[in-house]
Amino acid sequence: MVHTLNLALKNICAVKNTEANEITYEECNWIDASGDASIIKNFIMNQFMRLAMFNEHVKMKLLSIAETIFALVIIMLKRFKTIKRGLQNLVLCEKWTLYKDDDVGKAEFVEDKVSDDRWWDKIDHILSFTESIYDMLRFADTNKSSLHLVYDMCHTKIKKVKSVIYWHEGKRDEESFFYDGVHKILVDR
Repeated sequence: MVHTLNLALKNICAVKNTEANEITYEECNWIDASGDASIIKNFIMNQFMRLAMFNEHVKMKLLSIAETIFALVIIMLKRFKTIKRGLQNLVLCEKWTLYKDDDVGKAEFVEDKVSDDRWWDKIDHILSFTESIYDMLRFADTNKSSLHLVYDMCHTKIKKVKSVIYWHEGKRDEESFFYDGVHKILVDR
């Protein structure tokens, strides 16, 4: 069950134009926050002075998550949400301009994303509609016997995903192409 839910999350939140997302790319093409977060993380962590500046503004560490970890996209986005203010303070500090010269294009990309409220809103939305899937994954990832509870949780999870997506899109009964794509992934998995 955990492996299946992880695969569903990978299909939903896969970085654009990757094999894992080619089937539902059309419905999920707006989900690019995870790829952006990886670029930001790598830009900060791959240069000692930028990492030192980051550590001045944020007490938590940026996560280096192995591909084998379940729900790695969700874990990374949750961490980004937690350290949001520190990241914003980092790109606004005076030292930032001194240490972005080695790759000005990426530095501007990082500044734009970290300062963009719409990008943070995307992250919030991704985390909100994947929350029930992530919770179910965490519940099933134990040594306890839980199969008897999983069937009901599957049904509840799909209802929660639908309600969050429909609320975000401001819909009631009309069709949501995004939800249809996510629903197809969840049911197929």
